[in-house]
Amino acid sequence: MAKFTVPGLEDGAAEKTVSILQDRLYQENEAALILKHAHWNVTGPNFIAVHEMIDPQVDAVRNQADETAERIAALGGEPDGTPDGVVRSRNWEPFASKGRASTEYYIQALIDYYDAFIIADRKAIAELDELDVISSNIIQDHVQELEQFQWFLHSHLA
Repeated sequence: MAKFTVPGLEDGAAEKTVSILQDRLYQENEAALILKHAHWNVTGPNFIAVHEMIDPQVDAVRNQADETAERIAALGGEPDGTPDGVVRSRNWEPFASKGRASTEYYIQALIDYYDAFIIADRKAIAELDELDVISSNIIQDHVQELEQFQWFLHSHLA
C-alpha cells in the first residue's frame, strides 16, 4: 500500500477494502472479455439482436473496472489489471463456453455467469459496508447495472 489513503479511513480498513475491490476488479476485467467472446461467437436466430445487445454490456463492465481500479488507487492501492492476475486470483467458476454457439446457448451461459458475478458483488457489498461506505456504493451501482443486463438476457429467452 502507498503511504496515503482517503481522509477518515483507517489504514487497516483501506487495505481490506483494496483487497475486496481488487477481487471485484479481476472479475470485472474477466467479464468484459467473456462478454466480447460471446459477442463474437453467438450465432443463429436473433443473432443481430443478441450481438448488438452484448456490446453495451462490454462497455459498461469496462467502465465498472475503470471505476473500481481508480477507487483502489485513491485508497493508496495499486490496481492489478493483468490477465495473469485474473487467472491467478480467480475464486469463481470460469466461463466454460467456447467457440461458436447459438444465441440461446450464450444467453443462458451469460445468465449463469451473471448469477455468480452478482452473488460475489453482493458479498463484497456486505463486507465493504463495514469498511468503506463509498466503495460499497460503487459496487452497489455496479450490481444494479449487472442486474439490468441479466434482466435483458432473461427477457430475451422468455
